Amino acid sequence: MATQHNLGFPRIGGKRELKFALEDFWHGKSDAAELQNTALTLRQQNWQTQATLDWVPVGDFSLYDQVLDMSHTLGNLPERGQHGGSELDQYFRIARGRSAHDSDCHCVAAGEMTKWFDTNYHYIVPEVSADTEFSLNSERLLTQFTEAQQQGVHAKPVVIGPVTYLWLAKSKDSSNRLNLLDKLLPVYRQLLDELASAGAEWVQIDEPVLVTELDDAWRSAIERSYHTLKSERPKLLLTTYFGTLEQNLRLACELPVAGLHIDAVRGHSEVCKVIDWLPSHKVLSLGVIDGRNIWKTDLNRLLDWLEPVAEQLKERLWLAPSCSLLHVPVCLESEPTLDAEVKNWLAFARQKLTELNTLASAINQGRASVAEQLAENRLAIESRSHSTRVHNAAVEQSVAAIGESDGQRQSSFAERAKLQADALQLPSFPTTTIGSFPQTPEIRAARRAFNQQQLSAEEYEARMQAEIWRAVKEQEELGLDVLVHGEAERNDMVEYFGEQLEGFVFSRFGWVQSYGSRCVKPPILFGDVRRPKPITVDWARYAQSLTNKPMKGMLTGPVTILNWSFVRDDQPRSQTCRQLALAIRDEVQDLEKAGIKIIQIDEAALREGLPLRKSQWQHYLNWAVDAFRLSANGVDDKTQIHTHMCYSEFNDIIEAIAQMDADVITIETSRSDMELLDVFDEFEYPNQIGPGVYDIHSPNIPTVEQMAQLMNQAKARIPAERLWVNPDCGLKTRQWQEVLPALKNMVDAAKELRAAL
Repeated sequence: MATQHNLGFPRIGGKRELKFALEDFWHGKSDAAELQNTALTLRQQNWQTQATLDWVPVGDFSLYDQVLDMSHTLGNLPERGQHGGSELDQYFRIARGRSAHDSDCHCVAAGEMTKWFDTNYHYIVPEVSADTEFSLNSERLLTQFTEAQQQGVHAKPVVIGPVTYLWLAKSKDSSNRLNLLDKLLPVYRQLLDELASAGAEWVQIDEPVLVTELDDAWRSAIERSYHTLKSERPKLLLTTYFGTLEQNLRLACELPVAGLHIDAVRGHSEVCKVIDWLPSHKVLSLGVIDGRNIWKTDLNRLLDWLEPVAEQLKERLWLAPSCSLLHVPVCLESEPTLDAEVKNWLAFARQKLTELNTLASAINQGRASVAEQLAENRLAIESRSHSTRVHNAAVEQSVAAIGESDGQRQSSFAERAKLQADALQLPSFPTTTIGSFPQTPEIRAARRAFNQQQLSAEEYEARMQAEIWRAVKEQEELGLDVLVHGEAERNDMVEYFGEQLEGFVFSRFGWVQSYGSRCVKPPILFGDVRRPKPITVDWARYAQSLTNKPMKGMLTGPVTILNWSFVRDDQPRSQTCRQLALAIRDEVQDLEKAGIKIIQIDEAALREGLPLRKSQWQHYLNWAVDAFRLSANGVDDKTQIHTHMCYSEFNDIIEAIAQMDADVITIETSRSDMELLDVFDEFEYPNQIGPGVYDIHSPNIPTVEQMAQLMNQAKARIPAERLWVNPDCGLKTRQWQEVLPALKNMVDAAKELRAAL
């Protein structure tokens, strides 16, 4: 009998209940008890949803981030957050710089945030040093385990493994993180002992680091860790996902654990080898349902492959999604208005569990037991493969006609910079923002009313123009040098563009957690992409009419649209990206014709598309950079092209970023205390750069001195004439009362820099 289990479930709730409970708590509208009650209700609902499974994950639920939870469990929260208050207050100080009960004087630097492997989920980076000590705080996990047991759940606690934890961490004193392993392992041993005493039979211990290229020291750390942690109680299910094991395959198979989970979607080619090498007393869990995308699984085709595997492994076979379902929306049943044809091709988290149940039933009781479900699945798969809506001959011809010159600017950066300086007449250290301004309740209410046909198109346009007018006037009063229109009309930087392009459909409640209370609703890119008409030109033209200062046209780049959408899986991603690049190229050229002299093409997600193995990076970077250049480089030399990247450790791809040849790049640096600029000690970046000095993901308002200090650090590495002053990212999630004083301080910091220069 095949065992079915899950690695993790979305924690935000079908109606984003966790998001709203968190924000109410942070804003003082509710107390900690109310927040925890909401969290308990969501956990119980999730466990009930997974009740058909043989093993249900427990501990995958988090109030903010599972990596921060692990830091809390290991007693490794930075000291700066521990200045009083409850454990919950200390937790949120590291998550976001402030808790609900902190006054402005209690603000601290939030923990650095970056992408979880190659996903769009962000985690809080653990901080360590040579002196770091660990101590167990197991209350959160043991409480959730007890709750699950009381609900009758066959619970499987989930923890991040010790080597992955250290691999994700950042050393604050440049010491070797692996030197901490001997301090860390006894705490893990203690945690496993406590879970066993509480009745845990299995523990899922996640080591996704095994799908990366590890040197001998890290591989040795894996081996040493699991020889230290081996025991009869609890049994350990070593869990990997997001890719193939390759040179780590034999190591993973030989570790002294009771079971191994592998990603059989992205690592399908390795399954036979794992079966051969895995000792016969170990469980093999195959992640056969894609936990990263929303297309239905071809169950009949999968069973053709899986049935012989099941016959070989028998009771040793476990079936699961490839990874945690954190990365997909909760339930497709909440989408009555979604395009019916495309909806029939989709599976969200709950539907993926149904697929898993169908597979297990077919394996355990035979296909006849689920004949109706398999027949329905076959029809859906065939419908998608034969749909005339997926392919557009005109788009395919346009992509085929792309020439090498389409991705080249007319002149070198040095020549362009002179022309742009003459045309724009900007001061030293020019100030700007990244694009968006606060999405106020009034903006959201107007958009909601328009979508519900309670506002006419004319009334909606008038309200958005009023918001644009406010954003422009506020920026002029602040003294910013290059303005933006504020993006009041945009619901999301990717969804907004997808709505104007052919080849996309959209859910209403398909929310996915990005970090903390921040949720995104990725577009569903199902077919060939085409831009039928201009998207942003009228808004940009109106905004420019309100000011004599330069107005940036704001676009989302092709690679970011690709990486932040649920993308079709029936053709190479590079081909889809070229289609997107042609659509954005048309928009860029129309903005230029409308008189917009600065155009920003955001590629916030460029780095997260990188394969997890460096040996595969160059192939991706080649087509990703080419797509950006194709979108950007059909303009006159006097038109200044900007791009933006946020929360991306890009020191190791700086040459590829330089090859993008954007005139100005703006980046995140404030949370990392300008560490991202270390690369410029060795690499002479040729173009202009704006290192972000205002951490917009925290409610803290930086001082003039703090921002000037960060810019002086940048000036030590980059010539002053090539530096811009800007926030880390867009301001849509902040409030005007936070934004205005922070931007005023930023402008004053730029004035100080000019005076010193």
